[in-house]
Amino acid sequence: MLKRLRRLSLVALILSLYFGALPARAQLGNSGSIEGVVKDASGGVVAGAKVEISNPVSGFSREITTGSDGSFRVTNIPFNPYHLVVTATGFSPYTQDVDVRSTVPTTLQIAMKVGTEATSIMVEANGGDLVETESTFHTDVDQKIIDRLPLESASSSLTSLVTLVSPGVAADSNGNMHGLGDHAQTSFSIDGQKISDQTSKVFSNQLSPDAVQSMEVISGAPPAEFGDKTSLVIKVTTKSGLGITTPTGSVTASYGSFGTSNLGFNLAYGGAKWGNFIAASALQSGRFLDGPEFSVFHDKGNEENIFDRVDYQLSQKDTIHGNFQYTRSWFQTPNTFDNLNVVDFNGNNVGDTDQRSKIGTFNIAPTWTRLIGPSAVFTLGAYVRKDQYNYYPSNNPFADLGPINSETISQDRTLTNAGLRSDISYVKGIHNIKAGVTFEHTFLTENDRFGIIDPNLLPSTTDTLGNPCFDATTNIAVPGTPCATLLPIDLTRGGTQFGFHGHADVKEIALFVQDTITKGNWSFNLGIRGDLYRGLSSTSQAEPRLGIAYNIKPTSTVLRISYARTLETPFNENLVIATTGCNVDVIAALIPCVPANSPPGFRNEFHAGFQQAFGKYLVVDAEYLWKYTHNAYDFSVLGNTPITFPIDWHNSKIPGYAIRVSVPNFHGLTALVVMSSVAARYFPPQVGGLGVTVGQSGSVFRIDHDEKFNSTAHLQYQPFKRGPWLGFNWRYDSGLVAGAVPDFATALSFDGDQQAAIGLFCSGPGGQRIVATLTNPLSNNPASCGADPTGTGATRVKIPANGTENDDKNPPRIAPRNLLDIAVGHDNLFHGDRFRWSARVTVINITNKEALYNFLSTFSGTHFVSPRAVTGELGFHF
Repeated sequence: MLKRLRRLSLVALILSLYFGALPARAQLGNSGSIEGVVKDASGGVVAGAKVEISNPVSGFSREITTGSDGSFRVTNIPFNPYHLVVTATGFSPYTQDVDVRSTVPTTLQIAMKVGTEATSIMVEANGGDLVETESTFHTDVDQKIIDRLPLESASSSLTSLVTLVSPGVAADSNGNMHGLGDHAQTSFSIDGQKISDQTSKVFSNQLSPDAVQSMEVISGAPPAEFGDKTSLVIKVTTKSGLGITTPTGSVTASYGSFGTSNLGFNLAYGGAKWGNFIAASALQSGRFLDGPEFSVFHDKGNEENIFDRVDYQLSQKDTIHGNFQYTRSWFQTPNTFDNLNVVDFNGNNVGDTDQRSKIGTFNIAPTWTRLIGPSAVFTLGAYVRKDQYNYYPSNNPFADLGPINSETISQDRTLTNAGLRSDISYVKGIHNIKAGVTFEHTFLTENDRFGIIDPNLLPSTTDTLGNPCFDATTNIAVPGTPCATLLPIDLTRGGTQFGFHGHADVKEIALFVQDTITKGNWSFNLGIRGDLYRGLSSTSQAEPRLGIAYNIKPTSTVLRISYARTLETPFNENLVIATTGCNVDVIAALIPCVPANSPPGFRNEFHAGFQQAFGKYLVVDAEYLWKYTHNAYDFSVLGNTPITFPIDWHNSKIPGYAIRVSVPNFHGLTALVVMSSVAARYFPPQVGGLGVTVGQSGSVFRIDHDEKFNSTAHLQYQPFKRGPWLGFNWRYDSGLVAGAVPDFATALSFDGDQQAAIGLFCSGPGGQRIVATLTNPLSNNPASCGADPTGTGATRVKIPANGTENDDKNPPRIAPRNLLDIAVGHDNLFHGDRFRWSARVTVINITNKEALYNFLSTFSGTHFVSPRAVTGELGFHF
């Protein structure tokens, strides 16, 4: 069986290289098309008629003119319901609602009636146009929103975009987003290609939003075609040059706070049977990542990104398409004040900590589609995606020493996915059927080197009985203890660095079939998926997916319920060391080990919700979710190093709700409000991974991405169609769990920099408030806070009152924060026709709010939100 899988993976690679050398074409897994012929009452064709399609909720709109034969074809349309309007001189306007739900082309025959000429017609929606008879809760976003949304992360723009527009997503630092109570259980489907590995900036590089035409973010029960990481599924449709006979594009340049500059270029060009879209950009910033201090230093980085999409129609039935992306990023690991002028164990100043990373991401994904009659489409795709991640320590390894760093480490890691996917879509009558198979082969290679740079680490280490295992006066380690194992890599005592090399292959095969049955006001989503996973652990599972929706048309109300069984597979990042590290004496001595190998798990999830339109200007979409997972994944860290790896808990329970409120265009005003409350309760024991970091008491606990409530309100206003516009964000986060600060006494043990980061304070003698600073930390001293201080707390962390902390019911949390962002721009400064100049000013964190994403997180450490950042952009469009 394994030999057969290896042969299939080789075939995937060969096909990827073969198809990658060819031009390619449009209709992909995430988009459909509308085509047809416009005729008059006598059957004669109507040339030059204007065809407009729009979705008022997502903001998508497209306009095309019929040819000399009366035909039209609109391609690359995201799956959604649309309102179609046809206007022509001497004819009455024609309107029709069209539902695009498949890659099978939607074909229309339009008969115009002679009437009074309409010089213009308003494409307005009614309540029925605002709701969808769909059992899967999702959010649709078009580039009209994307282009004017102030994004809070320059280096992780795509995940920043998803966080702001999707309910149920908790914001974390460096582009990390926690979808519906899970860490990294997110999959992207980019033109049908699955990417389920992590895309936050500390792991990989992302697709640029410049290449995104539209997104559908699935927060509900995933359909059967999606597997692996499905807590949040993000379907991305990229831009295409197909049918664009006059070259269009833009050149933009921006400069702003922290020396952040960006240069971007995109071009779309094609013909009736071919098209090419290319986007390239270069970013440089003095604040590339979210730092552990509100002040910005040692945080430089740059990124170069190129994306190319080629479409080509070989015949009336056959088309090919190809995506190509390459991104390179280089960036410093931001320092704390404790990382400046580091003093080694001999008292020598060894300079500032200078740790850096470099990531190269390559992706190629060709696809062939073939029409099988008017009702079916066959798709065959291949892809190869590779992340090369390098982590570099300081030139002087002892400069890596810090209050939470006892080791110096370097890493060279690669993660390569090669895969084949094939499916067939069939639309007939009440049925919309899709069936397919996917094979993916993931190659993991991990090379790590690390050594101990803290002379106090061994003297503080104990044996299995809790006894000291090292005599610091004689420099002797007790044989057979962790100290004896670690002594050879203790650089402070003449040791050398330890090298770890690991490699693994992970193979996955999935088969699925699903059918959306639409009958009257009812919609039934029936599907089943089968997954076969063979990696460092193995499993197979059948996964039913069910959904029902009912449209109460008189009141514009849709009711829905759904269920999904899903397979939960381990994260691939640092999976080898997480799974095999316990078998390595040095690693087992450095961190507590669990005798397990990250076994796959399974999840049962239930959803119930409704969609309600109020007139034609407001729609509310709400969902309640409940997810139970056996073998639930999270991340931990190797010692005090930057190597993060998956760990596995016995089970988790994730209940919550998510709400989206949309206001379609109302006299130039559009609004999108998302809000959610999702709990993340995890239950010991730990059953996989290297070491226990939380939940050691054996009782249920809230993981560090649990958040009581968050919301984003995004408003856009453009009073005149050719005038200036304004975009505004108000983001509220109630705060993630901050397990490192269970009580005030623990906070007193932190150094001055850590206390200042959380804004620790107390009432000193005479009731005067005393605030911790970098050079004057608070202490358990009567001259400072006293042995039993009153009026204690922290401005950026909510510390439970003494004796009230409970890991489940009352955990410590990051303090709530409100962040305000604004963008003001004009898309056509000089009212040009063929050529246009644009300008915009964006301000992130208008009030310069000092707030934390997290504090001493076991996964990511400490990070502040961005200080106020002002950016100006100028663009030329043709």
